[in-house]
Amino acid sequence: MENRGSAAGDEARRQALLNAVQHGGRTMTRVVLARLLGSRPDLRPHAAELASSIIPPIVEEVNAMDPDRQRAELEERYPGALAAASPPASAASARPAGGPPAAASADPSRGTALPGLEGAERGRVVTRFPPEPNGYPHIGHAKAAIINEEYARMYGGRMLLRMDDTNPESERLEYYAAIKVGLEWLGVEYDSIKNTSDDIEMIAGRGQQLVDSGDAYVCTCKRDRVARNRREMAECKCRSRGGQAELWEKMFAKFKPGEAAVRLRGDMSAANTVMRDPVLFRIIEARHPLVGTRYRVWPSYDMAVAVEDSADGVTHAFRTKEYELRNYLYADILGRLGMRAPRVIEFSRLELAGMPVSKRIIRPLIESGKVSWYDDPRLPTLEALKRRGISPGAVRRFVLSLGMTKADTTAPFDALEAFNRKAVDASSIRLFMVSGPAKLDVTGWAGGPSVAVRNHPSDESMGTRGVPTGGGSVYVQASDADGIRLGGVIRLMGLGNVRVGAAPAPAAGAGALSGSYDGDDLRDGVPRVQWVARDSACEVRILVPHPMFPDGERFDEESLEEVRALAEPHYADVEDGSLVQFVRFGYCRKESRTTAVFAHR
Repeated sequence: MENRGSAAGDEARRQALLNAVQHGGRTMTRVVLARLLGSRPDLRPHAAELASSIIPPIVEEVNAMDPDRQRAELEERYPGALAAASPPASAASARPAGGPPAAASADPSRGTALPGLEGAERGRVVTRFPPEPNGYPHIGHAKAAIINEEYARMYGGRMLLRMDDTNPESERLEYYAAIKVGLEWLGVEYDSIKNTSDDIEMIAGRGQQLVDSGDAYVCTCKRDRVARNRREMAECKCRSRGGQAELWEKMFAKFKPGEAAVRLRGDMSAANTVMRDPVLFRIIEARHPLVGTRYRVWPSYDMAVAVEDSADGVTHAFRTKEYELRNYLYADILGRLGMRAPRVIEFSRLELAGMPVSKRIIRPLIESGKVSWYDDPRLPTLEALKRRGISPGAVRRFVLSLGMTKADTTAPFDALEAFNRKAVDASSIRLFMVSGPAKLDVTGWAGGPSVAVRNHPSDESMGTRGVPTGGGSVYVQASDADGIRLGGVIRLMGLGNVRVGAAPAPAAGAGALSGSYDGDDLRDGVPRVQWVARDSACEVRILVPHPMFPDGERFDEESLEEVRALAEPHYADVEDGSLVQFVRFGYCRKESRTTAVFAHR
């Protein structure tokens, strides 16, 4: 980090100034961290150091400046930064704590086929997206976030982003930032943001209420005993133990992790096993990335999400079908506490065939080196989809096309491809590229050093480019060369017709072909072949992802194919991050001068 520290600090200051200028002269460490890690992915392993020692003094100094001075330094030190910055994903997504909420308004242009919400009142609908910051967001998170946002806008309501960070053993600052960056890329706008860890004391107060009322009790049984009781539907002896108030207090100071937990006094004979005295609080002494070691008693997800949804004013809580049985517990907790219960709407999970979303599967693949990182193009993470050239608009249309069915959805990647193809086709320049190249020398070529080729076959407004001809000395696709009939005619796209010679050119080497220029008239039945000039071709490595688990179980060690290719020189001039279509190959995202990532055909 020492070598990166200066550059990271400079970029952090740029982001802090920019955010402060955009939002009334104030910024926050967590906002600057999210933006910094979004622009500099290489810094993500250093998120803790950035958040604890590098960014806070910068934020403090920037916030101490008056707005005019902030703007003056931004324009002088980072010219063009303000003009180049796109509007933030949401005024609230980067709003300092305590700032006024963004106004919620419906956008009539946001057409959607989502069904109406029962009990929804215009201007009063509140939804929430509550991801746990324990990994990078994926296509399933995208579905949940988009549905929550769409309904909030449909009814002119509000959407809350709430980090469900009640498991300090799993949370990392890097993941908080990754979630925000992913939502910004998706274009998902939220009206306010918070962390469940902000409300631990409030939730603990509700826990004490349950203990005091007898609706919950402190259990000191060993885990195997608890598991056996649940299987056998036998009540725990701790249920009838007195002194629960004192035992509750011991949770915060005396008991060690694993020695005690607070459990709901449920129904041990219930067919729904979720209701058999589930855990509401447990002791975890790991350091939390935001609150450190301030708390050691943490609520379970079931406890936290129910209390938070009610306290946050959520009117409609969208939950994937996997929580169907837990919804009874959700309602039961709120009923015992006398808290308002939101309407719960279930929808299906979303996965892409052959592409795992489970962190339990992805993490070991990364740790073993089988997968490079969360942006590996074989993964369904938002980082990977972005790297692969999938547009956020295509993801949104794909998600909304699935509707609100409860049937779990494992969609083929082709389904997402179709939406992306429509989104990117009109703006993707067409370029020539060959892999496994074969030499072809064309004699009699009387044209100039380059030919004008249209950048898009059906859009003249995209103009033309000059493609070097190499004087007729070109490479063609090896597979095309194998199929060329000696004496036959092929058409080099944009260059003209070539009648292939009766024998290879002696000076060209084994496997090479020669041919003679045969005019530029269009002829039926003549194969069209892409080509690149031999003296100006760019070497390009194309990463081609395939399903990691083609049969759903076995990891395919060869699922990331690497294609070595030669592209026309204009590829080097294309802006990094742009999508191009290599003719007769497919859409690819240019990652660098030497690397591209295959998106789809």
